[in-house]
Amino acid sequence: MLLKVGEKAPVFSLPDADMETVDLVRYQGKHIVLLFYPKDGTPCCTKEVTDFSDHEDDFLRQNCVLIGISRDDCLKHAEFRDKEGIGIELLSDAEGVVCKQYGVWQAKEVDGHKKFGVSRSTFVIDKTGTIRHALYNVNYKGHAAEVLRLVKALDA
Repeated sequence: MLLKVGEKAPVFSLPDADMETVDLVRYQGKHIVLLFYPKDGTPCCTKEVTDFSDHEDDFLRQNCVLIGISRDDCLKHAEFRDKEGIGIELLSDAEGVVCKQYGVWQAKEVDGHKKFGVSRSTFVIDKTGTIRHALYNVNYKGHAAEVLRLVKALDA
């Protein structure tokens, strides 16, 4: 089920690249951008996550935290973060529970077979925990700049 603008964002706790638990509630009072992406280290995912990471200071100036989520495990996240110099939090949803809560675990047709995977999707959550933008099946090109514009408009 896809989430809609105006709904409360599902709260969760997931481990980060250092195996520390990150609780979404910890960021109450800040804007949050959740980036769901398919896999660490693949060309498109690397471009997307590093682009957001490169703009992290711009998001922080908007009182906004960036969180990347994939089904990769913590160790893979740590390798990805260290290799690419990523500054944003990368959370492991190995069981796919949060991916399902946010409606990003979707069926795709691959070579005539139905295959499930993470759909590249971004959620902009405001300071009250309400979803202000639910962007499914996004293109990574220019996406960080587009999301930054959306976040800036939240307080405008």
